[in-house]
Amino acid sequence: MIRTGVTAKADLQYCRTRLSQLSAATMNVDPVEASRKEQMSANQNLLVRSKPCASGLVMKVELDESKFDYLTFQVRRLKTGESHSGKTGSNELGIVALGGRFNMSSPGGSWENIGGRANVFAGMPWVVYLPVDTSFAVTAVTDCDLAFCYCRAENAHPAALISPKDVRVEIRGGDNATRQINHILTPEFAAHRLLIVEVYTPSGNWSSYPPHKHDVHNPPGEVDLEEIYYYRIDRPEGYAIQRVYTRDQRFDETLTVRDGELVLIPEGYHPVVAAHGYNAYYLNILAGSARSMAASDDPDYAWVRKAWTDKDPRLPLVK
Repeated sequence: MIRTGVTAKADLQYCRTRLSQLSAATMNVDPVEASRKEQMSANQNLLVRSKPCASGLVMKVELDESKFDYLTFQVRRLKTGESHSGKTGSNELGIVALGGRFNMSSPGGSWENIGGRANVFAGMPWVVYLPVDTSFAVTAVTDCDLAFCYCRAENAHPAALISPKDVRVEIRGGDNATRQINHILTPEFAAHRLLIVEVYTPSGNWSSYPPHKHDVHNPPGEVDLEEIYYYRIDRPEGYAIQRVYTRDQRFDETLTVRDGELVLIPEGYHPVVAAHGYNAYYLNILAGSARSMAASDDPDYAWVRKAWTDKDPRLPLVK
């Protein structure tokens, strides 16, 4: 029988843990400690660091590295006048202008002077959506910082330009768990699987909170989505902290995430907190069993929703 999704992930982790315990037994090593160390090593793969460079490929995550089913991701920097071309192939693609302006040409549509913000803290997003089997070329009008969000897809949808006026802004949460959500590729958007949002978390605030998960296909309350968190921090020495865990403690990892780094969320709960003094941004890319953002809270922390009394007046951080 072929097992997929969370069940297969659990089976794989069980096998890894059991092998670790058996190996430890033959070497007179405490099997619990060996299992813990093996799990820590595996979870370190959730954090992906960027490559420092002024131009070219800064970040790349492929399926063989992430063990995801759908999502791959790149960040490219282009100097003024530089170009990058490619083909979507078996993927749909969202190109997010993190900073700068660019021209786009493709059989599905061509647009000029896309973008406007200097960086993610300076304005609202511009995004190009391209369907499967589409060739494209981007040329930098100014120095550009571009995120390429690929998602495996079978159904074709029209190419589209998403401008700031098309982005719905939500101020979510309350008190020091208030954050800004920029809804870009929503479940209602004409795409096969790809979902994209931006999240701004002010200094000292919590986000993705109460902790939630989306790793079981149980609609309408929850669907199985893999997810990428790509971070920017408003000062280079800043950081955020993200915990990724399951209730059965098959893994429980707390990660320090810096500007330009990425966290993979294959399953489990995944709350975030921005370090005091630093505003955090993350680009969320999701795909999975349904075109939905349905998630379930960790029941241990769901009570905090009723304790909120107000919204953080610092939000929205960008307009």
